[in-house]
Amino acid sequence: MFVGTFEHSLDEKGRIVLPSTFRSHLADKGFLSQFDACLGLWTEEGFREVSGRLKDKIRDGLAPQEALRAFAANAHEVRPDAQGRITIPQRLRDFAGLSRDAVVIGAIDRIEIWDASRWSEVANQADGSLSQAVRALGL
Repeated sequence: MFVGTFEHSLDEKGRIVLPSTFRSHLADKGFLSQFDACLGLWTEEGFREVSGRLKDKIRDGLAPQEALRAFAANAHEVRPDAQGRITIPQRLRDFAGLSRDAVVIGAIDRIEIWDASRWSEVANQADGSLSQAVRALGL
């Protein structure tokens, strides 16, 4: 399970240090791909699961085939190095608007990597959404 918010910077080679609490889950390998205005990073098992769910949605006519193509074509296998860094390919950095300052968040079943300014905007909206959900669900 991935939780927490961590501020990090990308180095000149496009590498980012993952929080130490996340690294052990990705020791064998992980998969990085485009996600909702950010990058998603999954364990191998998590990537299989989300890919399967996407294929089910396509089969049921709820998502276009192009979504799976984009998700898979832009996926990148990663392994943290000895310093806990992963390299983010340029095309994925461009998609997520990553330049220097980034935020790495735990999103329960995945890790998300955000441009710091994008995350700031999203975090404010997310706080309001959580409040609404708590009230609606009676939590």
